[in-house]
This record gives sequence, C-alpha cells and structure tokens, in this order.
Amino acid sequence: MGALLRRYAAGSALTCEPVDQGLLNRGYRLCTTRGRYFLKHHFDPETADPAAIARQHHATRRLADLGVPVAPPLAATDGRTVAVVGGHAYALHPWIDGGHRHGGQLTGEECRRLGALLGLVHACLERVMPADGGRAPGKPADGADPADTRALIDDLLGHVDRRRPPDAFDELARHRLLERRSLLEEHADRRPPRGGSVGWVHGDFHPYNLLYRDGEPAAIVDWDRLGVQPRAEEAVRAAVIFFVRPDGTLDLAKVRAYARAYRRSAGASTAEFAAAVHRVWWERLNDFWILRWHYERGDTRADPQFPAASALVVWWTREYDAVGEAFAG
Repeated sequence: MGALLRRYAAGSALTCEPVDQGLLNRGYRLCTTRGRYFLKHHFDPETADPAAIARQHHATRRLADLGVPVAPPLAATDGRTVAVVGGHAYALHPWIDGGHRHGGQLTGEECRRLGALLGLVHACLERVMPADGGRAPGKPADGADPADTRALIDDLLGHVDRRRPPDAFDELARHRLLERRSLLEEHADRRPPRGGSVGWVHGDFHPYNLLYRDGEPAAIVDWDRLGVQPRAEEAVRAAVIFFVRPDGTLDLAKVRAYARAYRRSAGASTAEFAAAVHRVWWERLNDFWILRWHYERGDTRADPQFPAASALVVWWTREYDAVGEAFAG
C-alpha cells in the first residue's frame, strides 16, 4: 500500500475498507492523510491488461470534459493512471459520495433521465473513441445456438442431480432448467441473425455502476467492459436489469419512459430497438451464467439474482409483444 500511495503522492493510509458490490474486480474505500479515494484493483484476468485500462481512463477523462458524470482516475507522479505493483494493476480515483438506486426507486421522470443519460454516453463515446473501434473486443456475434444450449442444460442438470441432499437453490435450478429446455424446443426457430450497427458502449451499465447523489447521477463507474457492441442492445440489457421486479416481471411503464428518452438522446430508430429486444430476449433464453458460476466455479455471490432473472425469461417469453411495444413503441 505504501509503495502504491507514494506513486500518487497520496499521503499515508489511515483506513482501507473493501467495497463488496463488484463481482469481477476489487475495490477499496481508502482514507489517507491527503484525502479520500477509491482504490481499484483490476483483478479479473479478462480486464486487467494495463493498456486496456489506460484506454478506459482516457475515455472517462474525455467524457468528463463533455459533461458526462464519471470519476476519471488520478494521475501518478509519472503521469500514468495505471500503477502495476507486484504484478497487479491498480488505479486510484477520487471518492464519490453517493448511493445506488434500482429502477423501483426511480420516478417516471427519473427513468426518462436515465435513458437520456445512457444515450448521452453512447453519443459522446462516438465522439471521443476511434471510429474504427481500435482494438476493442466484442464484435457482434450470431445468436446463441440452441443445440449448444441444450447440451449445457444437460450438463447443468447433471451437476444438480449430483447434489445430495439438494437444497432450495438446487430445486429451483432443476425446475428452471427443465422449463428452459421446453421453451427452447418451442422457440428454436426464432434464433436471431448477427447483430446490427455497432458503436462504443460502457459494456456493463446497471444500478451498481451508477452512483446517485441528491437525486442526480453523480458518476458512472466500472468501465472495464468498454468496447464495441450493438448500442441498442446495451440499452435493452440495462433496462432489463434496472426495471426487473423481484417476481421476474418488468415495470413496462418505466421501461417505456426510459426507452423513448434513450432513442431521442442516441438517435436510435424503433426498428433498431425492436431487433435489439429480440436479440437480448434470445440471449437471456440461452444464458445460464449464474448457474455456471454456482455449479462449475463454486461461486455463489450471484445466487440472490437467480430467482428474478430466471423467472424473467419465462415471463418475457409469454409477454413478448407487450415488452417489445414498451421498448420500441
């Protein structure tokens, strides 16, 4: 810690408390003799490349110049914003006072402002990032192959069946896996084609990556997934996370307010949004990341998300037209 802080001339550490909300990297609330900071340890191998981190830092600094609420990193005494100590990459940011707000805590007007904010992010990224996408990861891919998904379901069911005795999570997992297999058989012919137009996106826009202060967005954080992807799909994914209720339904009135504001802010067409809704629905229908973390990696941190996330897929399939109208109508 001392060696790291000397690089930033940030004084001596008084307290260092972990911030527990991240699933990939590690963060700490750091108080020193010079002030309060957020110390980020870029721990996840997929996002810990110093060059990629420096690109994220460059983006947030330029976004701040355009008025986007972000928390750009501080520069060390050598001018760099990424410090590699003991083979690990770190970045020091100013501490931003604020809290996270789920969609259920937002008014209709605040939902509109949220959609407009993400549209602003996408429009500003288009101005500050390379037009050719540089070396950014994440080019659009074809929709998931249902045959691969069926094989994954069988594998996960094997994990569940080997649990003795099964607990409540295992029972729900088994129910949802069998249910999902039936849905895939019913809708296998609806696999979407490769995604449409792409642009620079945040890559992980959700409630825990947006800090509010005094009712206003104070900072968009965690830019580790910055890359080139279909922008409308990020807007749909974000809405699905913000506006899902505990029972796995979406608040469609709030979705509608958010989506209309995003389309105006980003200049997205209704046709582009409708295609994005279909692709994200298909993505969710074929996605089992929480179960894979639980059974393959023994990582249970995402388990609390599973009941609502797994119920959402079923509800969304049943209410497909109503969801599509809320996003693109």
